Amino acid sequence: MDKESLMALVKTVVDKFQLVPEFRKVRGLVKQHLDYLNYFFQTDIKRIVFANVRIQATRYPYIYIRFLDFRIGKPPITMDGSVEDTSPQTCRLSDQMYAAPIMVNIGYTQGSPDNLVREINRNIIIEKMAIMWRSCCCVLYNRDEAERNRW
Repeated sequence: MDKESLMALVKTVVDKFQLVPEFRKVRGLVKQHLDYLNYFFQTDIKRIVFANVRIQATRYPYIYIRFLDFRIGKPPITMDGSVEDTSPQTCRLSDQMYAAPIMVNIGYTQGSPDNLVREINRNIIIEKMAIMWRSCCCVLYNRDEAERNRW
């Protein structure tokens, strides 16, 4: 095959549909899904949050909340008061969701215009997000088969 035929645009839906099995052979749907999910965790979700980086009170414009940092942590489990990393297998066996905390650092103002106080709070957990096995937020990310079996 020549390069021009490989790089030519696919014109009809039928032709595109015929490419799906070839794509699955070469790349695989799981790999495609993991790549998209990793991109979402590392890039897209920050863009969504930082699109509304500052939330301001309409009645009191000097009072606001500002997102300073945003990240997704590793899935934890609390056992006997201590927090440890957990694995998908542990969550499955204990009937828990394999989820990681979504944490933010925020800066905000409070008080009156005469006595305005600016403060920063760090590592505030605002929610948990379900994590797919082997995604970048999973504790098994970039581990070889032997290490994954130990978890």
